[in-house]
Amino acid sequence: MKQKVKWGDFIPFLFISPWIIGFIAFTFGPLVFSLIISFFDWPIVGDVKFVGLDNYIMMFTNDPLFWKSLWVTVRFAALFVPLNMIIALLLAMLLNQKVRGYSFFRTFFYLPSVISGVALAIIWAWVYNGEYGILNYFLSIFGINGPDWLNDPNWALVAMVIASLWGQGTLMLIFLAGLKNIPQNLYEAASIDGAGKVYQFFKITLPLLTPTILFNLTITIISAFQQLTLALVLTGGGPVQSTYFYAMYVYENAFKYFKMGYSSANAWFMFLIVLGLTLLVFKSSSAWVYYENEVKKK
Repeated sequence: MKQKVKWGDFIPFLFISPWIIGFIAFTFGPLVFSLIISFFDWPIVGDVKFVGLDNYIMMFTNDPLFWKSLWVTVRFAALFVPLNMIIALLLAMLLNQKVRGYSFFRTFFYLPSVISGVALAIIWAWVYNGEYGILNYFLSIFGINGPDWLNDPNWALVAMVIASLWGQGTLMLIFLAGLKNIPQNLYEAASIDGAGKVYQFFKITLPLLTPTILFNLTITIISAFQQLTLALVLTGGGPVQSTYFYAMYVYENAFKYFKMGYSSANAWFMFLIVLGLTLLVFKSSSAWVYYENEVKKK
């Protein structure tokens, strides 16, 4: 027999309706709309014209800034992703030690991640200043003549990486939660068998932390390809486009040149790149991610 639908069944949906409405209006709706206008010549002011795949074809064949910005972003990600993961894991391992003032250090290391991107960029502009910056002053103590970080094409991208590594709080806490979930009896058994700290790290900590590493790796890759604020405030994409990230390329096409359709095509291509990388990471996870529950079931 078919059960009758009661009005009370819809009450839970009423409670989450603000989120549903917000998601449709501010996330899903604009997402679909951006896909539609990517097939149009869509200026902010003027006539809208359907161009089919012309935006995508022009992006690949007749826009050197597309390849330039993509290459800069790939180079940034190649430096940022591994360094971000390693530093966050090291900080989490330090906080996982039983030391006095644990809560203070956890708050201290997390604090930079709550600073707004613009404020963080202004702070780093003072740090990187070639004349009175604190970084070059610190290097001069050791007899090193620091470069003009933000005006030297050879160092500007490195400066972006260092500044981006400042906000480790979220990844650090996720790693810390993963470390807390590792059973301590495994370390005790390994110590009884004579295993050292290094051996325990590679044979116990890392394997049991791989699900957390998978999650952090995914969000770090996405974050790397969305980098915009620091470069926009600190360098504006310069010098000589050495920090001209793909996100800045999309931003300028939309809000500087007012080519909304073309900018949407750029954004959707970046979505496909990030989606492809994410799927690649998840596809490879079966070879290196260790799930203890699955092993127990087997």
